[in-house]
Amino acid sequence: MRLALLAAALLSTPALAEEPVSSEAPALTFERVFASPGLDGPAPRQVRLSPDGRYLTLLRNRADDRDRYDLWGYDIETREWRMLVDSAKLGSGRELSEDEKMQRERARVGSLKGIISYQWASDGSGVLVPLDGDLFLAKLDGTVTRLTDTEGTELNPQLSPKGGSVSFVRDRRLWVGPVGGEAQPITPAGEAETIRWGEAEFVAQEEMARLQGYWWSHDDSRIVVQRTDEAAVGVVTRAAIGAKGTKVFDQRYPAAGTDNAVVELYVMNPDGSGSVKVDLGLNIDIYVARIDWAPDGSAIYVQRQDRAQTRIDVLKVDPATGRSVVWFTEAAARPDYWINLSDNFRFLKDGTLLWWSERDGFGHFYRFDPSGKNKGLEGGDQIIFDAGTWQQLTRGTSPTTSLVGVDEAAGTFTYQATEGVLTQQIYRARLDGTGAPELLTDPAFTNAASMDGAGRLLYVSRSNPNQPSQSYLATPDGSRVAWIEENRVEGEHPYAPFLASHVTPEYGTIAAEDGTPLHWMMVRPKMEPGKRYPVFFQHYGGPGPQTVTKGWGGALAQAIVDRGYIFFQLDNRGSANRGVDFEQPLYRAMGGAEVRDQKAGALFLKSLDYVDPAKIATYGWSYGGYMTLKMLEADPGLYAAGIAGAPVTRWELYDTHYTERYMGDPREVPEAYAKASAIPQATKIADPLLLIHGMADDNVIFENSSELISVLQESNTPFEMMLYPGYTHRVSGPKIGPHVWNSIFRFLESHGVTPP
Repeated sequence: MRLALLAAALLSTPALAEEPVSSEAPALTFERVFASPGLDGPAPRQVRLSPDGRYLTLLRNRADDRDRYDLWGYDIETREWRMLVDSAKLGSGRELSEDEKMQRERARVGSLKGIISYQWASDGSGVLVPLDGDLFLAKLDGTVTRLTDTEGTELNPQLSPKGGSVSFVRDRRLWVGPVGGEAQPITPAGEAETIRWGEAEFVAQEEMARLQGYWWSHDDSRIVVQRTDEAAVGVVTRAAIGAKGTKVFDQRYPAAGTDNAVVELYVMNPDGSGSVKVDLGLNIDIYVARIDWAPDGSAIYVQRQDRAQTRIDVLKVDPATGRSVVWFTEAAARPDYWINLSDNFRFLKDGTLLWWSERDGFGHFYRFDPSGKNKGLEGGDQIIFDAGTWQQLTRGTSPTTSLVGVDEAAGTFTYQATEGVLTQQIYRARLDGTGAPELLTDPAFTNAASMDGAGRLLYVSRSNPNQPSQSYLATPDGSRVAWIEENRVEGEHPYAPFLASHVTPEYGTIAAEDGTPLHWMMVRPKMEPGKRYPVFFQHYGGPGPQTVTKGWGGALAQAIVDRGYIFFQLDNRGSANRGVDFEQPLYRAMGGAEVRDQKAGALFLKSLDYVDPAKIATYGWSYGGYMTLKMLEADPGLYAAGIAGAPVTRWELYDTHYTERYMGDPREVPEAYAKASAIPQATKIADPLLLIHGMADDNVIFENSSELISVLQESNTPFEMMLYPGYTHRVSGPKIGPHVWNSIFRFLESHGVTPP
């Protein structure tokens, strides 16, 4: 009933009036691309339904400050939107602690201001809001209660599942207290400074998508708490070089081939008593990837990943004793491959498990029934069970990519899957494996989705090359009942003035050296017959991100095209969403197949009669910056110029979990690292190079570029650079963003890479 009220109320909201599009669009400058309001339109985050179903809540950014978010709620009964928490009025504006800044960088929200997260109380009476290092409880009557007021930062705050307690990390210890009362530390005092309680270690945050460091049981009776000892982790002296001074941080950074932090788990009462240690096995050189409570609280499930990342043991832990058994083991799909971690699993009430695996070469869902007999013992008194029964629920060469939700009452699960390589669609299937999956979304868009915990409500966001992100609520069968943001580009939409010059991308494929089709995307400017145009060839290249999709690409590419350049991207082997065999060529061979695939893209461009073959410039950031260097080194003269942003130059400088997953341990395969390095062949770079790096980068540390700079200077190899004091891996903002991109195009113009 509440959903129906919500649908009626939101659908009754009048749409923006349609206006004719002007035949002459204003110039789309880099200044406008990075200014507010954002050209993509509204960008709601963390859309949720209150526990009682009365309120729909979300974080909404401001028109005058695209990076500042406030908490908004829609009252389904009164049919009114209102701001629940004004971040500017409530916040102190004080500088965040270094720990919180780094956590935000890890969560990829370092650029955002105001409210970046919130949590509903289980009874729907209010919302826990972290803001500027302190905690607040916002009631629905408009009152806001400050829960903490300290000089430090309350990290990782949570309301307990039943809502009686609030918990957070302060001064490397876990604190717990009644909501509105005094919190007390529940983990030991007086330990070494290398000990942290309740926090995920660096690689878990940065590479494993695990930001949590403690987990409440569903009935509030027990907490699993992570204890991290960083004593063995090497210290990197990171100089955060700012405009008016330099701060030096001794950062514990586990570089490839060095020791990781030692992670332990303890189960304790909310006051810290009754603590027992979880048996994770005799080998401490492991990764604790995921921790989950069983639905009935009878067990804790821990995913233990080996250092080589070729195996995951799922441990079943007794919360009372800490004793564990190996419930089952997931192995890499092939011996020269790795395991991709995911959150695509759900422990079901009947004791079975919905699980995602690439065991048949593509990501698919399986249902595991753990029935089986005792098979024996492994170190640490861990019992390995028989494999039990596995039932494959999805199939085919189009990989599933995420679990959206589960409705156990209806016997269904909803998931996201690749369709035709370039789009993502949402499907619903039965948990018993019967019947065919049901498509829930429009194939004309690429989609993402989430659901509430009970699978009652589907939230879909979608876009296509001509439509910025839209979002709507739907019933579980995919029927849209209410727009959250229709985001039509008309009327006063910020992108509407630029529609006249908007260009729809073109798509195609070329063959890699082994015949594998590689997908490309191109956006062409208005062209004159007989003229040839320069190409801005943007790439990423590394394992994971897929850049060529039929989704909204944003205004930046259109601004580049408005300057008279062809914008081009190609997804090489190694990128995600095409199965194990497509990713595998990067195994212990970074800087190889992906460089050759991008070369195939450049040769394809040179064959086109409207491309100036002498004016193909290549650009990338992070792994893409590394790719720029390797591409210029491998094929001098093929590219007119290269821009390398925040590049990894030597993989021994990057962290363990990411690097060793693909490259192995440098102590075991030093030759693979030597071949992959961008340093030994740097003096072969003969084409114009622009190097860009933030001087406070804590991810791809500045030493990557400083070593390259030294090698190029000592060999009298010409290059140019633009360094940004005080900026981390993300060098962007309303003023800095335009500076970066204007610098890039001044560099290209100075080397004659210009339109006809």
